Amino acid sequence: MKKILITGGAGFIGSALIRHIINNTNHYVINLDKLTYAGNLESLSEIEDNKRYSFEQIDICKIDEIKKIFKKYCPDIVIHLAATTHVDRSINAPDEFIQTNIVGTYILLEEARHFWSGLQNGSKKDNFRFHHVSTDEVYGDLTLSDELFTEETSYAPSSPYSASKASSDHLVRAWQRTFKLPTLITNCSNNYGPFQFPEKLIPLTILNALEGRPIPVYGDGKQVRDWLYVDDHARALLLVALSGSPGETYNIGGHNALPNIDVIKTVCQILDEVKPSRIKGVSKYENLITFVNDRPGHDLKYAIDASKIFNSLGWIPDENFKTGILKTVKWYLNNKVWWEKLKDDRNKGIDE
Repeated sequence: MKKILITGGAGFIGSALIRHIINNTNHYVINLDKLTYAGNLESLSEIEDNKRYSFEQIDICKIDEIKKIFKKYCPDIVIHLAATTHVDRSINAPDEFIQTNIVGTYILLEEARHFWSGLQNGSKKDNFRFHHVSTDEVYGDLTLSDELFTEETSYAPSSPYSASKASSDHLVRAWQRTFKLPTLITNCSNNYGPFQFPEKLIPLTILNALEGRPIPVYGDGKQVRDWLYVDDHARALLLVALSGSPGETYNIGGHNALPNIDVIKTVCQILDEVKPSRIKGVSKYENLITFVNDRPGHDLKYAIDASKIFNSLGWIPDENFKTGILKTVKWYLNNKVWWEKLKDDRNKGIDE
């Protein structure tokens, strides 16, 4: 059994990872989360009383609090997911992204380094890992005819959000090379699935459709994203943390590169079948699609080559987009209690 410290564990991906670990392994999980607007402990209600789970409400930018956590729990693995992620929010107010994503990562790296350096030589020190979870947005964008992002693709971030994540990636690599801290980095494509915050494209589309509200689409909707079902991502994250080679980077993708407009129309078509519209004047949910002005610096295409993680660790996604999106739509239809409290946060812009 390992003690796994997860930052941002009340968020969308973090909560999926925690549920996966508690339900499928015997490892102990410590969840650190500041509980900002996107953190929701209700996403962990099924495991909150498990004896292998602890929660600490902590801001990763608070050095003294992070010191206490390492001293209290003596983790074997750190999986760092805590981040501010919404691109539109980063354009309107980038300072929080700089603090959380860059300064927060620096503080965690330093405290992890001090903790690791202080361990006696032996298996605990040899097997310690710091796993930093990042995004494919650090690579910038591709033209529609380009090859896929690989682990060797040069960084070219386009937004304050992606620049802050690129910065944190560079810090992690520097701490590995300079201080020999055993780090790992994963860069994932667009996640979707149950418990995703309503500001994101897929849940926003589902909830707006159900309520007869306009479904906004940036520009012409032809921006392409690779869609990764969140439970597949959770499996990959744990696999990398346990079996990845220190100093390595692994891209995690869903092999589902689709234009945003196709994703939105697919969601509408599923809803037409499983929950036909009763909204006056809306015979099909597609009729609610509304094209709006594109956001500044909107990347055209993200698509990941995930062959390295398959070849080295044997991971492939279980879900294709057809199966994953059907599960996702049905989950939102069956869990109105969860999202009803959050639906007003759909007005912050459209974020894939």
